[in-house]
Amino acid sequence: MASAAEQLASSLNFSSLAKAEELKKRIWFTLGALIVYRLGTYIPLPGVNPDAVADIFRQTQGGVLGLFNMFSGGAVGRLAIFALNIMPYISASIILQLLTSIVPSLEQLKKEGEQGRKVINQYTRYLTVVLALFQAWGIAVGLESSGNVVLEPGLFFRISTVITLLGGTMFLMWLGEQITARGIGNGVSLIIFAGIVAELPQAIAGTLELGRQGALSTGIILGVLVMAVAAIAFIVYMERAQRRLLINYPKRQVGNRLYEGQTSFLPLKLNTAGVIPPIFASSLLLLPTTIASFSQGGDGTGFLASMSAYLGHGRPLYIVLYVALIVFFAFFYTAIVFNPSETADNLKKQGGFIPGIRPGERTADFIDYVLTRITVIGAAYLALICLLPELLISYASLPFYFGGTSLLIVVSVTMDTVAQVHGHLLAHQYEGLVKKAKLKGGRRK
Repeated sequence: MASAAEQLASSLNFSSLAKAEELKKRIWFTLGALIVYRLGTYIPLPGVNPDAVADIFRQTQGGVLGLFNMFSGGAVGRLAIFALNIMPYISASIILQLLTSIVPSLEQLKKEGEQGRKVINQYTRYLTVVLALFQAWGIAVGLESSGNVVLEPGLFFRISTVITLLGGTMFLMWLGEQITARGIGNGVSLIIFAGIVAELPQAIAGTLELGRQGALSTGIILGVLVMAVAAIAFIVYMERAQRRLLINYPKRQVGNRLYEGQTSFLPLKLNTAGVIPPIFASSLLLLPTTIASFSQGGDGTGFLASMSAYLGHGRPLYIVLYVALIVFFAFFYTAIVFNPSETADNLKKQGGFIPGIRPGERTADFIDYVLTRITVIGAAYLALICLLPELLISYASLPFYFGGTSLLIVVSVTMDTVAQVHGHLLAHQYEGLVKKAKLKGGRRK
């Protein structure tokens, strides 16, 4: 077994990728689907004035629109048919995950395995339609009240905008599911990944242009480059970090045979919540800025305008609230997605136990004790990574928001996709070894 595993590991190279026809088809399908998505981000909504849209976006890009525009690959700034992107589907998925811990019927569906998961996925699609309808209608009404953005305001414009944006979101949801089933990687994550990465060359070009003009020194640009590489390495290390709890299984007898006890590990991720805490925290803090930009017209008066001034990038109040919300959502979402009592019950049913800890309630308390302490480290890690771009934008005047949430998404999706590619290559190589073994066996006979 060891020699076979070493042979499989050593054979994972470009030559094995060239021979894996199924994997190549999946990669080409994924690339084709992402190209279709990128083309859709350049198709504008019917009945809008592109110049007026660009002016409004320049005024509000520091708010939620700037964050959503980063995730959508510039579709929000161009008011394209994919302006809503896949965000309603992600919001619906998060809401359903939260409800499964509150609503008993949904919690029961979650325990039913594959069939229950299909029902929950269907509920997620229905909720996506509802959220997209509300958001699309809000965008249509907001555009009509934003000056000369709409060429012919009226009910027809609102209906056509709602249908177009809703259709774009549903198409992306379907496209993401197709990538997951027929491509490589998680389709929804790859769509967001493609949107973020697509805006990166423009951001780098803008930074280099500022350096050429003398607005940014060469030392700052080089420092940011080194910092970005260090941040990526740090994210990879932290995302792979685990606290593994030793699990022992006692000896068991099946018929006349006595099987020795086994040992395994229960892995607890350092960052169980993923990128959810910074997304929620950013959206909540940037909401007053966006509302003030629309309601006050950018005149700098009113309560919302004052609040948005205090919550600007790099301001002390913004940094304190940002860190506090990230920490809160890190603990809150971890408590939602990981249930120590349920894990302890499953271990007890399987006969497993943690050495020195009694099965049942004591095991649940110990797992909760460990999980709480590693979540402190995970929340601190998220806060540190997400504060980097805020400080760079405020004190170094960098013209882009590539960092924090976007960097976490890019690195996490890349790691997940590479892991899936390795999995397919391992399966392909294993099939090849099995075929060779069968041929050798046939020749010996």
